Amino acid sequence: MKQSDMALPPVGAPLLTLEGVTKHYGEVRAVDGISLSIPRGSIYGFLGPNGAGKTTTIRGIMNIVLPDSGTIRFAGRPMTGDLRDRIGYLPEERGLYRKMKCREQLAYLGELKGMARKPALAAADDWMDRLELGDWKDHKVADLSKGMQQKIQFAATFIFKPDLVILDEVFSGLDPLNIELLRDMILTARDEGTTIIFSTHMLAEAEKICDAVCLIEGGQMIIDGPLDQVRANFPRQRLKVAWDDGREPPQTMPGVAAMEFADGVWQLTLDDGIKPSALLPALQEVGNLTLFSGNRPTLSEIFLEAVARHRQEVRS
Repeated sequence: MKQSDMALPPVGAPLLTLEGVTKHYGEVRAVDGISLSIPRGSIYGFLGPNGAGKTTTIRGIMNIVLPDSGTIRFAGRPMTGDLRDRIGYLPEERGLYRKMKCREQLAYLGELKGMARKPALAAADDWMDRLELGDWKDHKVADLSKGMQQKIQFAATFIFKPDLVILDEVFSGLDPLNIELLRDMILTARDEGTTIIFSTHMLAEAEKICDAVCLIEGGQMIIDGPLDQVRANFPRQRLKVAWDDGREPPQTMPGVAAMEFADGVWQLTLDDGIKPSALLPALQEVGNLTLFSGNRPTLSEIFLEAVARHRQEVRS
């Protein structure tokens, strides 16, 4: 069966599944029994500290390295080398042919993934225009800035319309305008049914773009699920407060774990299970409140707390 004829699951059903995947390098267990399921048509955040096992897991998905145990399935089929033509991969280590012209390089990379020459050239033109690089089509890659080269490699990842795309630190080194440009393209691809694994250290960007996240630490998966569900499992909240005459909150308040003053605002970290509304009467007694705003923990705060919890469990 040709890969172009391969049946895919409906949007929302699992496209990629890992079951008990383990990989050793000598005495080091880089990946330790990871199991996860990534729905088709979603953006799945792949998070973790340096050395957590993310890259090894991605290389396993790409069939670059084989797991010692466990299974990896794509659309219900065991992951084999021939399925890689349905996957677009943008690794953290960038690599382009610097002496090739941009348009020719994009078309060539599309042809390597099975595109015919004429459609590949047309798609290369379209992608360069979309990425605001239309005037650079006939320039060599070496003539482009690093950010522009990164956009070319981004286009090469999508040009052949893969079913699954793996983006590793795709926004690294880009300015805010280009981050927004690529973010919009990623969201459009998701809406058109493409499944995207978004591996990054930029947690604020992951929070904006991901439907679900997975956090790997020490080769083990310690968080996995839709973003709202993940937040619900970390109920500790923060409360921002300020008074019109610059007053301060009481130095000790029941239900408050920590206080910090920054940019004219007091940030109160609440104990688990404490709701901001429970503190409102005591704070109103201090004076006239000009700010009272509760917020859920950010993905960065969840990341730090989850990693700290896991390391404490390992030590104990």
